[in-house]
Amino acid sequence: MSDTKPQANKNDKLDEAAAAELEGVPDAFKDNGRDNDAASEEASQDERIASLENELAEAKQQVLYAQAETQNVRRRLEKDAQDARAYAATGFARDMLSVSDNLQRALAAIPTEIKNEEKWKGLIGGIEATGRELETVFEKNGIKRVPALGLPLDPNHHQAMIEVPTDEEEPGTVVQEMQAGYVIKDRLLRPALVGVAKKPD
Repeated sequence: MSDTKPQANKNDKLDEAAAAELEGVPDAFKDNGRDNDAASEEASQDERIASLENELAEAKQQVLYAQAETQNVRRRLEKDAQDARAYAATGFARDMLSVSDNLQRALAAIPTEIKNEEKWKGLIGGIEATGRELETVFEKNGIKRVPALGLPLDPNHHQAMIEVPTDEEEPGTVVQEMQAGYVIKDRLLRPALVGVAKKPD
């Protein structure tokens, strides 16, 4: 006990002496080393917090980019799958068009006098019914004939094979169809082969 009091008195005297020494010195210069350490530690923490906030913002941005990219990939895959379903029959449909063409040619080749004969009516009626059924199946599967006659030439759906001199139609109008064109959904299966009007020489 007796040792503690003299020590405390000695510390008090030192503090008073230090205070006397510092009298008249501006407060800005009176900060002791501990205050400077605390200030630099606080500044260091602020820098660390700012750095972490920047890293967090960058990580959030990268997550957003990754989510957007994933969504784009998913949309592309969905569209590819949709197209695959919608246009899976394209090759088969294109092959069936030549069957339809041959059926139409067969009907067109039957002479009128045979068409009127009673003994051929059943056969001809059956061929015509097959042609109508084929058209129904085409429509059911999204296969439609491309309109051509009387319309302006459309390079997306028509392929001009010949020019026909005429005054009856505007130049560039389709006046003859050599082969029907077809689309499946919104995609061209084959263009219509056509003759296009031109001014006579």
